Amino acid sequence: MEFETLQRQIIACRLCADRFAATETAHAPRPVLWAAPGARILVAGQAPGMRVHQSGKPFTDPSGDRLRGWMGVDGATFYDRSRIAILPMAFCFPGYDAKGSDLPPPKICARTWRAHLLNHLPDVRLTLLVGGHAQDWHLRGKSSVTARAAGWRDHAPALFPLPHPSWRNTAWLKKNPWFEAELLPVLRACVKDVLDK
Repeated sequence: MEFETLQRQIIACRLCADRFAATETAHAPRPVLWAAPGARILVAGQAPGMRVHQSGKPFTDPSGDRLRGWMGVDGATFYDRSRIAILPMAFCFPGYDAKGSDLPPPKICARTWRAHLLNHLPDVRLTLLVGGHAQDWHLRGKSSVTARAAGWRDHAPALFPLPHPSWRNTAWLKKNPWFEAELLPVLRACVKDVLDK
């Protein structure tokens, strides 16, 4: 299948329409797909939040600012689909539960679309696994985000398990100073190297 055809099918996907209608937000699906063949970096995230659902563009929130800082790239570079593909585990905002917390990404999205999309990204040289859901899928098996991030040297320079860059993880960053002191300089160097080639 051609990439453009697959992209159109994903954008038109309504597999989770009933599920989203039953959430506290009672919203309609709005798949956010940001990729193009030829991309050399893959940002594998979790699922869009409400702001991304509204904007239709991934990481248009404070977590995106933090992630771009971690990578050492500006907005123009980050949003250049031909260089960086941003593919969450679910393309739509999953909604909130009754307590106002984000619902997890529906697994049917990755089962339906992910392998097909990754087949169209043969030039990816660096993958960032942002959060536990992406790590569970790509690394297969269960482990904590902290353990996976701490073991980053086992995967670098081709893959980096990262915590989610949400403001909710600020305490995690303070408890794990090695992340900023040791992992991020190597990540930034790898991002630069891949993008410069």
